Amino acid sequence: MTELKTVHEAAREVPAIVKSDVVVVGGGSAGVGAAVSAARNGASVTLLERYPHLGGMASGGMVLVLDDMVNGQEITVTGIVMEMVERMKALGLAVYPPEEDRKTNWDVYRKWARWGAFDFHVPSQPEPIIFAVAFDPDGWKRVSNNLIQEAGINLRLHSWFSEPIVEDGAIKGVICETKMGRQAILGDVVIDATGDLDVASRAGAAHGTGAYIVTTVFRLGDVDTEKAEAFEWEHPDEFKAIDRAAKRIIGGSWARWWLKTPLPGIVWCNCPHMTGYDGMSVEHLTAAEFDGRGRIERLVAFVQKNLPGFENSYLLGTAEQIGVRQTRLLEGEYVVTKDDVVNRVHFPDTVCRGRDYYTPYRALLPRDVENLIVAGRHYSATPEAQRMSREIPPCMLQGEAVGVAAALALQGGVRLRDVDPAAIQRQMRKQGADPGDIPSANANVPIAAE
Repeated sequence: MTELKTVHEAAREVPAIVKSDVVVVGGGSAGVGAAVSAARNGASVTLLERYPHLGGMASGGMVLVLDDMVNGQEITVTGIVMEMVERMKALGLAVYPPEEDRKTNWDVYRKWARWGAFDFHVPSQPEPIIFAVAFDPDGWKRVSNNLIQEAGINLRLHSWFSEPIVEDGAIKGVICETKMGRQAILGDVVIDATGDLDVASRAGAAHGTGAYIVTTVFRLGDVDTEKAEAFEWEHPDEFKAIDRAAKRIIGGSWARWWLKTPLPGIVWCNCPHMTGYDGMSVEHLTAAEFDGRGRIERLVAFVQKNLPGFENSYLLGTAEQIGVRQTRLLEGEYVVTKDDVVNRVHFPDTVCRGRDYYTPYRALLPRDVENLIVAGRHYSATPEAQRMSREIPPCMLQGEAVGVAAALALQGGVRLRDVDPAAIQRQMRKQGADPGDIPSANANVPIAAE
């Protein structure tokens, strides 16, 4: 084998295309939340996204249930994400249980379990039906586009982040790769919403790494869901045997490997879950794509022959983006731990919350780089804590919080780390979001030191 060596890359001039108050890198849910929030608070915003659409894992990744939004029956994640839910619902592209069905009994469980609207954190039979949202991926793209356009954001799709522009420990913008070559996008504040901490890590921010399962999500068409559900409930022993066999073929899934979607006859399959792949490795990601598709082909052939309701089903398509759950993690001014999440620790500088856990503003701030803040699954947490707090709705709420923080920093002429968290909390509430500043009854509020 030929020994490979490094190559010299000549220095070159990169054209500066635009200058904005805020540059958001990554147009997933957290990035859209950040961009819209910053723009609504008066900042000029440029949003960069490598794909031809917005939404990240909620659209291109086809993660089609919004959960981790409630503490019991209390809805904890509000704001822009709920605005998106209601807009999709108005289009007939989102479904969630009405308040009268959010309870614990077998009738509502049978009605809503295949929508994914149950609390799997509660060890009961049946599990409680809660507020969770099944939605259509193109509906998420459509509503995201509408929010971005209405906010007057300079959206640049097909723009792949390459490297940060850092001077004297402060980020000044980013360079991205495009079909026209390398382009510089300048900004006073940069928000890293890449999911893999691409910007912050290359800017010199301290970080660690973690690994978790990856998933090639897919959808099946022409499924008779009424027939499939009737078989599940009326012939439980036969169903369980077929379901176990299907799970052995797919090689890893949650308890329900298929769920209903707002589109009749189309089901969502959040599987196969695959271990041993590095979400930052080109070789690993390529292998995972082939591995996942092979498992899907075998599963589809099996259910067509064996599972009532799936006789005429077909592979509608796999997700454009493989589901990567954990790679780089920021080591910020505070690192959220598993104990923080499990014990529901409340922080004075909480600016967003998830199911029953709280995220302090410090966990969104790099220690080492100025003018930079993060939002999304790469926030400052241990790998164990991140696995429990990385769902789409709380990540979008993080984006909304950092968008507010960026606008406040610019308006006040202060560093991001000097923005008063109480000011972020107040503004979040003004725009209909719950920043978690008021701890719930089951929160653990540490006693302040004398």
